[in-house]
Amino acid sequence: MICFLALTLSGCAQGESDLRSEIRLALANEPPTLDPSLATDNVSHRVLVNLFDGLTEFDADLNPVPAAAASWDILEDGRVYRFHLRPEARWTDGQPVKAGDFEYAWKRLLAPETASEYAYFLYDLVNAVEYNSGELKDPSAVGVRALSDTELEVRLRRPTPYLLAITTYMVTFPLRKDVIERFGEVWTEPEHMVTNGPYRLEEWRHEYRLVLGGNPRYWAKRAPIEKITFYVVEVETTALNLYETGYLDMVKLPPDAIPSYRTNDEFVSFPFLRGYYYGFNIKKPPFSDVRVRKAFAMAIDKTKLPEILKGGESPTNSWIPKGMLGYNPGIGLGFNPSKAQKLLAEAGYPGGERFPKIRAVFNTSPENLLVAPFLQSQWKKHLNVDITLDNQEWKFYLSQLNTDPPPLFRLGWGADYPDPDNFMNLFTARSGNNKTGWANAEFDRLIEQAAQELDPSIRMELYNKAQNLLCQQDLPIIPLFTSTMNMLVKDYLRGFLPNAMDVTYVKNLSYRRLRE
Repeated sequence: MICFLALTLSGCAQGESDLRSEIRLALANEPPTLDPSLATDNVSHRVLVNLFDGLTEFDADLNPVPAAAASWDILEDGRVYRFHLRPEARWTDGQPVKAGDFEYAWKRLLAPETASEYAYFLYDLVNAVEYNSGELKDPSAVGVRALSDTELEVRLRRPTPYLLAITTYMVTFPLRKDVIERFGEVWTEPEHMVTNGPYRLEEWRHEYRLVLGGNPRYWAKRAPIEKITFYVVEVETTALNLYETGYLDMVKLPPDAIPSYRTNDEFVSFPFLRGYYYGFNIKKPPFSDVRVRKAFAMAIDKTKLPEILKGGESPTNSWIPKGMLGYNPGIGLGFNPSKAQKLLAEAGYPGGERFPKIRAVFNTSPENLLVAPFLQSQWKKHLNVDITLDNQEWKFYLSQLNTDPPPLFRLGWGADYPDPDNFMNLFTARSGNNKTGWANAEFDRLIEQAAQELDPSIRMELYNKAQNLLCQQDLPIIPLFTSTMNMLVKDYLRGFLPNAMDVTYVKNLSYRRLRE
């Protein structure tokens, strides 16, 4: 496999040229889609942030700064935003980027027929919930409209302090109505796709590679790196070998390799705003009983996880990650095997007797292949229950979660924007990414109230109450740890600034001349 990939990868290995203009990166999976309205995963996101410009983008400190919008006004006590688009911005086919392209994309995201899992991202807009639910049929009543080709007005039902962060995210990128209507589901293929970012899609050989070339019509200066090649390399050890032999320029380290690279000059490690959890489908027995859910959570000694994963992970019992307002390590259910056994017995399974056959389902990855057997052993050791493991390919796994979530499954969540609302909104009843079947009206009310609260201390109190419901009282998920990114970056790359959201705008990178 390694030999095959090495023979088929294009480009030069390190040292063959000091004037390189291509970067080679690995994708852990084939992107499920490049349609921003339908994308939900970090693989698609890595590609899309280089193809499109949102109204804003993040700077190195994760502050939203102008992108497609040159500036904006905040009016009516934070309930109205007027974005002023760059008149010089162009799509890859030469058409101007218009405010109407954003209006179309946002209303497409909310349209019931799109069935976007991320529609709830725009629920702060006036009438967005009603339109997305089908209660309101008239899209002109939704709080986004083009006032002119270069002015976009957004009306909110409440002040939303994180709106400018939301407009960095892929689901708010502009779209071309004429292209989508003309080509339908295949509009994202290279021969049809038009984008407004620093790169354009030139090639997509499914399950193999995507090639992005520079967009000569981009409003800003051309990116120093003129070509991005994303290779689909599902096995992390294969990706590491390709990096070592000079065929990739960045690579994520698999857990087993981390210790031996810690002193390498190209080793980069940084904390991630990414939570890792196991979820319950609470509509399916035996996890419809909260006592069983709590027993499973309290039977896990999470302090063992950093030893197993070796990447600097932080075990957690709560959900909002360290580094965000709302982080509270005092919330949640810790390791307590005797209490866990008592709860399981009260639920009708003393000593694990008569416990039904359950599969723990997860997508295949080196990390997941270490965590799942550990959990399996913990549940056997402390509850005397036998759990079978079922690892699946990512696209198939996502499809199953979307149609019929299993009783016990793995998921994670990386920040789309650096605000606790992004982590807590995930488990509201309206969230398309809530696969647990759990709904709690009081939780939803607290999240709604916290989202518009400007006083940090009051906001913290609201999130404490909400996390108590999520991680202690109802427990539809078992938070396990927050992640650390451990990777290698070639020393001839300039401009790489790691951030807690793992957002890489390749346009900001360049190569050092090897003779410097």
